[in-house]
Amino acid sequence: MKVNGENLRSIWRENTSHKIKIIDQRYLPHSLKIIELNSLNDYCVAISEMKVRGAPLIGVTAAFAIADSMAKDSSDSNLEITCDLLSQTRPTAMNLFWAIKFIKEKLSKINANRAEEAQKLADLLASEDIQKNKAIGEEGFRVLADISSKKNKEVVNILTHCNAGWLATVDWGTALSPIFKANREGMKIHVWVDETRPRNQGGLTAWELVNEDIDHTMIVDNSGGHLMQRGMVDVVIVGSDRTTSAGDVCNKIGTYLKALAAKDNNIPFYAALPSSTIDWNIQNGLKDIPIENRSSKEIDHVSGLDADGSLQTLRIYSERVKSLNPAFDVTPSKFVTGLITEKGIYDPNEETLRKAFGKI
Repeated sequence: MKVNGENLRSIWRENTSHKIKIIDQRYLPHSLKIIELNSLNDYCVAISEMKVRGAPLIGVTAAFAIADSMAKDSSDSNLEITCDLLSQTRPTAMNLFWAIKFIKEKLSKINANRAEEAQKLADLLASEDIQKNKAIGEEGFRVLADISSKKNKEVVNILTHCNAGWLATVDWGTALSPIFKANREGMKIHVWVDETRPRNQGGLTAWELVNEDIDHTMIVDNSGGHLMQRGMVDVVIVGSDRTTSAGDVCNKIGTYLKALAAKDNNIPFYAALPSSTIDWNIQNGLKDIPIENRSSKEIDHVSGLDADGSLQTLRIYSERVKSLNPAFDVTPSKFVTGLITEKGIYDPNEETLRKAFGKI
């Protein structure tokens, strides 16, 4: 997608050096910092410390990590160690485990040219991620086009929570992909951007929308229900870090509250995700999805630019205040209007999903 008018991806292989580069997202939206990943530890730290974030991007990053590790030591023991270390970086994002399993199973069947095959597989997953997310945009665009038609092509107001744009994938994004598509098709749209504390990932969404010249307004997380009550939201579209086979959606903390407000106000609530985000082994999201608890520093500290333009981090609560920081919550399928995937838009129930993706 665009950054200052130029196309950029969140992760890529340099054409000349073949080194893997990423956008270190911890510095956004204040500065664009590109770094190189050279070791397995670099990749693990990039994932665990959220230099890269978003389930699809985490999965692709893990794929590149395995390829890089195999180029240095393609033994069975190193493959096992590599996959084990990567699997410990983040507990909730399904794409991480999906990518590790996919590549490990492929590599376990071969001995010759394992490093070369690992690189091909990583490049394949990166390419497929782009294709899937672009397809999600095309499917989700149909939802927005229908709303636009019913409103006589007046502005369609979309609310989203957290960042599920191209920064959370290799390119295009999930929840923002239909928005990018609609904008390029000339549809009148406006996006309500939840700031999404902690970590204020709404700032990343706003940064993407600025670069794509899309009309938007930043709001605090608790404003969503108020706006819905006053008819100022036409549709809610969020991403997903893990979706169960029965259609429960696990996403950034606060998503569940948006779904409840949408249900109460008869506003459609969609989750956009590639099929690799679906965990076919889990039905009950509340019971079975592991929820990551992160550092209290994300709550009791805030970062921003001071009057001189310097990035500062400040404590906002007393050191004596205890805090709890679950990174995700689960929205039961009964509150989800539909799942926007690369293959189509589906009702969030197990029979429909398994039939659609050949998992019967």
